[in-house]
Amino acid sequence: MYLHKPHCATAAALALLSVSPAFSFSFSPRLSLNHKLVRPREVANHAASFSQLNGSFKKSSSLLMSDAAAAVVDDNDPPIFEGLLKGITRDYKMRLPLYKSDIKDGLNTQCLAAICFLFFACLSPAIGFGSLFGAVTNGAIGTMEMVSSTALCGFIYALTSAQPLTIIGSTGPVLAFVATLVQLADKMSLPFLPLYAWTGIWTSGILFLSSITSASNLVKYLTRFTDEIFSTLISFIFVVEAVQNIGRSFTNPASTFTKGLLTLIVAVSTYVTANTLRGLRNTVYFTQGVRKNISNFGPTIGVIAGVLIANWAKVSQGAAATLPSLSIPPTFATTSGRPWLVPLMDLPVWARWGAFVPALMATVLLFLDQNITVRLVNNPQYKMEKGRRKNNMLDGMHADMLIISILTFITSIIGLPWLVAATVRSISHVRALSIFDSAGKLKSTVEQRITGLSIHTLIGACVLFDKPRAILTQIPKSVLMGLFLFLGTSALPGNEMWERMKELFKDSKIAPKERWSKIPRKVTMLFTAIQMGCLGAMVYVKESPIGVLFPVVIAMLAPLRFWLEKSGVVKKEYMDILDEE
Repeated sequence: MYLHKPHCATAAALALLSVSPAFSFSFSPRLSLNHKLVRPREVANHAASFSQLNGSFKKSSSLLMSDAAAAVVDDNDPPIFEGLLKGITRDYKMRLPLYKSDIKDGLNTQCLAAICFLFFACLSPAIGFGSLFGAVTNGAIGTMEMVSSTALCGFIYALTSAQPLTIIGSTGPVLAFVATLVQLADKMSLPFLPLYAWTGIWTSGILFLSSITSASNLVKYLTRFTDEIFSTLISFIFVVEAVQNIGRSFTNPASTFTKGLLTLIVAVSTYVTANTLRGLRNTVYFTQGVRKNISNFGPTIGVIAGVLIANWAKVSQGAAATLPSLSIPPTFATTSGRPWLVPLMDLPVWARWGAFVPALMATVLLFLDQNITVRLVNNPQYKMEKGRRKNNMLDGMHADMLIISILTFITSIIGLPWLVAATVRSISHVRALSIFDSAGKLKSTVEQRITGLSIHTLIGACVLFDKPRAILTQIPKSVLMGLFLFLGTSALPGNEMWERMKELFKDSKIAPKERWSKIPRKVTMLFTAIQMGCLGAMVYVKESPIGVLFPVVIAMLAPLRFWLEKSGVVKKEYMDILDEE
């Protein structure tokens, strides 16, 4: 992101006009050999005409330059709110003409590899979060609802969004908010699902208003400071979830030490295989084409390797080495057997209006969760060009927020979980589609819709059809825990907060120089410590009884960053380097 200075835009516009042929005029007199005599009156008339024309040109030129400067201002520093539908219209005007290429560009082996990897990467969190939702909502929203929501909403989003590389799904913060809403319903003796539905309806309405007024332009005030903390938090959640699940295999009374050890072996084998093969592209082994294909299919091969190890142990050791597998409902029906449509009228009238209050918190959460993730996906480092202006990280956000608002409304009235852009899955999707040169540097990204559509079609098939569901129930949970570890750790490279955290334990005398090495080490350590403190505060609030305030903590990160600079805690010249986009 960049902060715009009006005088810079004006200067740029003036420079553009001065060199553009369209605005180049010549008023040099054309001499003719036939003009042997020029009368003084004619000279005066010509001079007057020239003066009038020149004045008119200056006036019109000034207007043109003002318009051009204004256009530059609009591009680089749009107002927080724009005219109704202006942002959405701009997003679709830039993206829809490329729809045909969005299909054609997805027909290749790299996209096939991404589909295989992201299918498991999206399905396993859906099942995991589904079981957690079932626990906190007492079965009102469970695994079937979560997987169904993932398939339906993910397919619609991939089909209609302006940034189809974003993967939507449930997140830890959303789960924490729903758990708080359950507690609120219990305390006030209100039915949970109708309260959830009305909260979602209000939330969808506010998100809709934010999309048609281009309120996502607020993201221009976010910087790398916020991005790094949020991204690290999501990676942390994935890694901790995997480690806790592996640990429970040792402590669970229903398990044995043998099963616990086998769970650890399978999870680590899956992770190491996926991570090692993904890094093969940066080695000198095999030909470039072989390295590329093995690297692209690395996570999928890791899953297969984990399944084979688990099945070998099961066959050779019998029931003593049989690991718990994925649990998917056998039939397509709600978890509790309730009707799909939520009985909205079961909530008292006062509570329907009162649901607006928790909806405000839900709006902040979904708005920030969605836009921060899309901002990370739009990062110029991925060199995406379709439907966006150069280095612009706001393009596509308004149209995507419109889709999220519609999906939030639909999921609310049928009692499905709300979905927003999922950070780790989205970044993993983008990196799975990244194209690297022979030196291992990213040179472009495959921008298309096929992967998103295919991933969520396959997930939908697991919901609707018996055979895919039967196959998936043979996959041990430990394999997916290994995949969780891979997802969490693979999103960390390139995160400078993570690199500076590792630097705290390095010998600065021999460690390679980084972009921020010119800054005094104590300043870098202070900046990193503040980010780590923010991360810790977010984790604490998320897990505490005041988890409903989690969106507020996220929202306060941007003001905190500017306060650090304004108060002199971190000098501006240092902040410009540490927080540079």
